[in-house]
Amino acid sequence: MPTTPPPRPLLFALLVAAACAGLAPSAGLGAETKKPGAKKARAAVPFRLPAAVRDAPDGASFAVAPIDRTARDSVHAAAARIDAILAERHARDGVAAPPLLSDPQFLRRAYLDLGGRIPTHDEASAFLASTDPDKRVALVDSLLESPDWVSRFYNVWADTLRLTERPQKNLWSEAYLDWVKRSIAANRPYDEWVHEMLTADGKLWENPAVGYQLRDQGMPLPYIDNTVRVFLGTQIGCAQCHNHPFDAWTQHQFYELAAFTAGTRSGTGGKPEKPLRKEMRKGARADTTDATAKNVRALIAASRKRAHENGTKVNNAFTQFLQANGTVVNFRDRELKLPHDYQYDDAKPEEGVASHVLWGEVPEEARSLDGRAQFAAWVTARDNPQFARTIANRMWKLCFGVGLVEPIDDFRPDNPPSNPELMDHLAAEMLRLDFDLREFVRIVVSTEAWQRRAVPYDPTTGEAFSFAAPSLRRQSAEQLWDSILTLVAHDPWAYERPTGEAFAAAVNLDLSRKNPGLDAAHAAFERYEDSQSPRKTRRQTMQTYGYKGQLLARASELPTPLPLGHFLRQFGQGDRETIDGNRTVATVPQILAMFNGPITHAMLERGSTVVDELAEHDPAQAVDVIFLSILSRLPDEEDRKLALEEITSAADVSTGCGNLIWALLNTREFLFIQ
Repeated sequence: MPTTPPPRPLLFALLVAAACAGLAPSAGLGAETKKPGAKKARAAVPFRLPAAVRDAPDGASFAVAPIDRTARDSVHAAAARIDAILAERHARDGVAAPPLLSDPQFLRRAYLDLGGRIPTHDEASAFLASTDPDKRVALVDSLLESPDWVSRFYNVWADTLRLTERPQKNLWSEAYLDWVKRSIAANRPYDEWVHEMLTADGKLWENPAVGYQLRDQGMPLPYIDNTVRVFLGTQIGCAQCHNHPFDAWTQHQFYELAAFTAGTRSGTGGKPEKPLRKEMRKGARADTTDATAKNVRALIAASRKRAHENGTKVNNAFTQFLQANGTVVNFRDRELKLPHDYQYDDAKPEEGVASHVLWGEVPEEARSLDGRAQFAAWVTARDNPQFARTIANRMWKLCFGVGLVEPIDDFRPDNPPSNPELMDHLAAEMLRLDFDLREFVRIVVSTEAWQRRAVPYDPTTGEAFSFAAPSLRRQSAEQLWDSILTLVAHDPWAYERPTGEAFAAAVNLDLSRKNPGLDAAHAAFERYEDSQSPRKTRRQTMQTYGYKGQLLARASELPTPLPLGHFLRQFGQGDRETIDGNRTVATVPQILAMFNGPITHAMLERGSTVVDELAEHDPAQAVDVIFLSILSRLPDEEDRKLALEEITSAADVSTGCGNLIWALLNTREFLFIQ
C-alpha cells in the first residue's frame, strides 16, 4: 500500500508549533514586535534576563593547561593506528564505513563532545568560513584547552564519582567539587589524582581530595565496592554478603580486599568508621579521642545548655557546622573481621582477615606502607591491567557512546571486549601517555572513525557495536542545558561555584588544639552563614543570575543534586547517589519542558544572544542567523522556503522568528548528536 512519507524535520517542527500554539513561547523576540536588524529598538518592556549574563565576558573564566601543539604528528599517527585496527575488523566482518562528517556536522559534534555545548553563531560562522586545511585539528586543540572542556569533563566525572555538595548533613564537599574541577583544568595525570583521592588525610577544605573517601563515610564495605567499580571496572558488590553468583569472587576475597582500608577513620576528630558487624576489634575507639573530638563535643554540649537556659531551640545548623569542622580523615591499620554469620568452610565467623588483592600483587615499593597506601598503589599501578583498561574503556565510550566492554564497570571473562585487539591497544596507549586523559581523547577524536556520520545502535539486540562511527546519541541533560544556555547568555560563566580557597576561608574553625569557646565558635558560624551557607548564597545568586527560578549558569556550576523538577533532572541527570546514574530516556515532561519551560522562554527574551544576534543583522539574513545559531549550519533550499513562509505568515517578523527558533530547538537535529 502507498504510504505518506514522513514530513521533513523542520516542517514537522513547524506543524507541531502550530498545533501547540498555546504552549509555544510565541510572543515574539524580546517580548516586543521589533524587526531583526534594528540597531536601536525602543524597549517596550524592561530586560527580564539578568544583567550579569547579558554582558560580554571580560576574559577567560579560569586557567586551563595548554595543549602541546608540537605533538600533532604523533597524535595523527596514533589515531591512524586505531583506524587500522578498526579497518581490519570491519574488512573481516563486512562492515561498511559511513561517510565522513561535513564541516557543519564536525563543528557541532566537536563542540558537543568536547565542549559540552553547541557553538555560538560567531564560532560557527568563523569555522565554516575558514579555508585553513587544518581547521578541524585547530578546533579540537582549542576546545580541549578551554573552560568548556573542563565543564564537559567535570560533568562526566560528577556522575561517576557521585559528586554532591552535601553527602551528609555534616559533610560539606564544596572544596572537593572544586578540587575535581581544578584537577581537570590542570590536566593532572589520572593515576596521580586517583592515588591522591585514595590516600588523602585531613579536613575537607584543608585537603579537598579526602572528599572521595568521605563520600561513603561510615560504609567501609560499599566504599571498596564502589572504588573497584569506578577505577577497576569490576563488580564485586555481591560478594559483600555471599560468594558472587555470576563471577569468581568469594566473600572471603572481598573482605581480604576491604582489610586494606579498614583503618580509615573519618568521624569527628578522626574516629573510625562505624564498625560493621563487629569487623573491628573491640575497644578500637579507645585510642582515637583527641582534642578535636573533645572540643566538638564540648561546644555542642555548651550550645545545648545555653539553648535550654534561654528556652530556645538548639541550632542544628550550628551543630552541623561544628561537626563539619571536626570531620577529619586519617588512617591507622586495624584488623578486619568476617561477619558473625559467615557460612563458608574457608574461615570461621568473626575470624580476622589478612589483606590480599584480587589479582596480581601489591607493588614492591608500597609493601612497607600502611594498608590504605598499599591498596591505592595496587589500584593505580601501571602493571595492574584493569586500571588502564577501565579508564581507556570509559574514555572510548565518552567519544563513541558505547564502550568496548558494556556495561563499562563489568569486565569479566564471560563479558569480553567486543574488539579485544582494540581494547589491548587502547590500554597500551593509556600507559604510553602516562594516563593523560585529555591527550587520549585528542587521539580518539582525531580518528577517521570518530569523524564519520553517527549510526543508530540498539544495545538490546545483543549484537556488538562495530565502531565504524560513533553511535547516534541524544544530548545528555548537561549538554542540552548548556547548549540552550549558549543561546541565552553572552557570559555563561558569569556565575561559578565557589573556589575551595574561598569556601575554606569562610568555614574553617580550628578545633584541633584548644577549645575556642562558644562565643568565638558562634562568631565563626555567623561569618560562614553570611558568606557561604547554601541558604544565603542560593538566594543571592538567584537574584543576580536567575530567571524565572532558573540559575543561568553552566551545568557544572549549578547546585548538586538539583531538585526533581529542574530541567536537568527531567532530562536524566542522576541524583548522584548511584555511579553513572545519568539517563537519556525520553519522557513526556521533557517534551513539555522543551515546549514551554523557563529556559526556552529565556532564549527568546530581549538581551539573549540569539535575539541580539538577529538585531545585528539585516532582516533578510534572519533565517541564516537562526540556522547557524541553533543547528550550526546554513539552511538548504527547502529549509529556507519553509522558514521564510513561517516568518512572513506570522503576525509580525519578530513573532515569526521566535516561532522558527522554537521549532528548530525541538527538532531531532538539535536534540541529537549526528
